[in-house]
Amino acid sequence: MAELPELIQALLDPRVYPEPPASVELVQTQISYVFLAGEYVYKIKKPVDMGFLDYSTLDKRRSLCRKEVELNRRLCADTYLEVTPITKEKNRFVVGGKGEAIEYAVKMRILPQDRMMDALLAQNKVSTAMVGQVADILATFHQKAATNDAITREGGIEAVIKNTSENFDQTEKYFNIIIAPETFTRIKNYTENFLKTNRALFLKRMADGKVRDCHGDLHSNHICFTPGGICIYDCIEFIDRLRYTDIAADIAFLAMDLDHYGRADLSKIFIEAYVKKSGDKELLKLLNFYKCYRAYVRGKVGCFGYDDPHISAAQKEKIVESARSYFKLAASYIE
Repeated sequence: MAELPELIQALLDPRVYPEPPASVELVQTQISYVFLAGEYVYKIKKPVDMGFLDYSTLDKRRSLCRKEVELNRRLCADTYLEVTPITKEKNRFVVGGKGEAIEYAVKMRILPQDRMMDALLAQNKVSTAMVGQVADILATFHQKAATNDAITREGGIEAVIKNTSENFDQTEKYFNIIIAPETFTRIKNYTENFLKTNRALFLKRMADGKVRDCHGDLHSNHICFTPGGICIYDCIEFIDRLRYTDIAADIAFLAMDLDHYGRADLSKIFIEAYVKKSGDKELLKLLNFYKCYRAYVRGKVGCFGYDDPHISAAQKEKIVESARSYFKLAASYIE
């Protein structure tokens, strides 16, 4: 607790909120502090600059909070409420205060944690009908998602090359800590070879309008089966080129995560339902490549958690274990 910044410690006090909850719980990710406060969630971006992600200034965090709300309303409209300023008045932090803002938070309605897809998967409570519903929602979403020459260019094959190269550069320092060098080399060689030999397919997908403004972080932790419907939240807002992508990459992310939970059967049904709804059989040619890519991304995120000074040793151990399993899964998709 003592290692947390002063503001973050202060926000654990229910009295600083406009609707004081009975208690406040803090959940951390590599890039955010998330406060569960009664009926609401307040999400604050950590002041970090990871190169591909820059939350280093207050202005950038405010702008990206606004962008997060706007983008996530596409698939989770009733959950994302507003961007709330945090002020300091008479030496006391106030959420939603009227003074000069010293920080900003995305305010959301709390989602039922026991209805998250990852929680349901752990209890064997995700049905084929449920993944079919998700597939239908995503097929409609992708059909309507924005696309134009700029999006296609920024999310096309050159972006894939840049993103994958960036992944390898950022994980190299974790050799023999989280990822085995031979696993790294095998995945890197496969990725570079696939991109080279299938360039024509990537270019065709770009010409056919398959690169769109997608979700970008579509895994089971970000899907909630609420009484009012399915909420798909927490898309990537911090860099457009990670959200501008072939729709196959979006779909492969969730399919890969279902594989990770040992539910290859649900993964197969999800893909079949999406292809049937969208008519996009061609994405099957890219499925294993993008599954490998997405699994590697999840492993990379775990590597970043390993370096976070505000995450406990016990939590880091779980993060490392998870990262290793994702790297292993990435290698399993290599033909």
